[in-house]
Amino acid sequence: MSIKDLVPKFGRDKSQLKKRENDIFSFQREINRLFDEFFGDFGIMPFRSEDSMLETFVPSVNVSETDKEVVVSAELPGMDEKDVTVEVDDDILTLKGEKKMEIDEKGKGWHRVEHKYGSFHRSIQLPAGVDAAKAKANFKKGVLTVALPKLPEEQSKKKIIAITGE
Repeated sequence: MSIKDLVPKFGRDKSQLKKRENDIFSFQREINRLFDEFFGDFGIMPFRSEDSMLETFVPSVNVSETDKEVVVSAELPGMDEKDVTVEVDDDILTLKGEKKMEIDEKGKGWHRVEHKYGSFHRSIQLPAGVDAAKAKANFKKGVLTVALPKLPEEQSKKKIIAITGE
């Protein structure tokens, strides 16, 4: 088969074009089947489904800094504050937690029960001069916010430098 056979020609009857289209779709289905068989043996899929995202849950984290504090916020949808642990050790903030999903459905003649778990662990290097003893954490609507005030001597280090023009 040459490339010319794949390009439709003017004047070809519609049955030949339909056959060519069916051949292309058959080829695509066969490739999809091969991928499914290959990745199925390893228990992984080439494209993650929504259910498999629990197994590799990595929360989005935002870090911001002002003159007085460092604020870290993490998006933890579907979680509660009891599922999360916040620690500070040597200027490293660590967020740990476990996300659980349990499904229990009943219908006429069937009963489905599924339990899925996924844990996460995020460590963030904090700038020097943060007062970990006065840190506060708040959990609201799936967002964890940790406010870490700076030590007074770190707050007063900021200097405004005058700019002169020529």
